[in-house]
Amino acid sequence: MRRWDFVAAYLQGELEQGEVVYCHPPPGYETIGPDGKTRICRVVKPIYGMAQAGRRWQRSLFPWLTSWGFEQSHSDPCVFSCERTTD
Repeated sequence: MRRWDFVAAYLQGELEQGEVVYCHPPPGYETIGPDGKTRICRVVKPIYGMAQAGRRWQRSLFPWLTSWGFEQSHSDPCVFSCERTTD
């Protein structure tokens, strides 16, 4: 039995085409621009804390796993298995 732990997994997903997400600037960045207006940031990749981040990662990972012969569990769709013999 083997398992994997993906470092920064949520950062590996992609936003869907046409999906636009904005957020407040992180701590330490200017929140007011030179014109006196409040600044916001446009998100280009899923980040931790976004409601969509986990789903975007899943949409990237699941097709890759099935393309390598892994089968998704019927009882728990987040569990994949693959039988290989070493003959």
